[in-house]
Amino acid sequence: MVRALVVADEVDESLWCGRDVDLSVDVVLGAGDLPFGYLEHLADLLDVPVVFVPGNHDPDLTGFTRHRGLSLRGGVPTSWPGPAGGIDADGRVVDVAGLRIAGLGGSVHYNGGPNQWTQRAQARRARRLVRRARGRPVDVLLTHSPPRGVGDREDPPHHGFDCLHATVHRLRPRWLLHGHIHPYGEAVADRRIDDTAVRNVVGSHVLELGSLVQPA
Repeated sequence: MVRALVVADEVDESLWCGRDVDLSVDVVLGAGDLPFGYLEHLADLLDVPVVFVPGNHDPDLTGFTRHRGLSLRGGVPTSWPGPAGGIDADGRVVDVAGLRIAGLGGSVHYNGGPNQWTQRAQARRARRLVRRARGRPVDVLLTHSPPRGVGDREDPPHHGFDCLHATVHRLRPRWLLHGHIHPYGEAVADRRIDDTAVRNVVGSHVLELGSLVQPA
């Protein structure tokens, strides 16, 4: 059983300040819109890897590659603005801490900021993600925004993505973990798409994420 600290959108002051922290987890999963320094702090505090996707308030991380330890963008060495040591899962499938994790960051396009996508553009990204999974299921689909009609809101900036329904059907994750929708102190029940539990992880949550995927 893999234990994960899952965080999104709102900094947990007890974790940020290190007060009364006694967590035994295998991985930190970030669902976007958190200071990258906070994710670095959690990695150091808990001594575990961090896997994340960017939210609509995060810097643009597209186009960065690594070569011989250097961060490149457009073939030019540059500083990566993401969290040091963090694994950006946006548009990728990664195997970390015994989990197979597929990631799809960003929100619906509403004001032209970074990490915002039209429904059509996100659907293209989702299809590429499914191809990268090579027909194998994943344990976790980590997103910033929820699926449309499954825990999203009716104001345009907080619409979910239509394409996530088909993505869940194709990748068959046990969990879809998302942020973006602030509950403002209200309890939010898990929702479901077929056999996938959909959870809003704004704030901080410790989850038991048992792997259902056998190594290739």
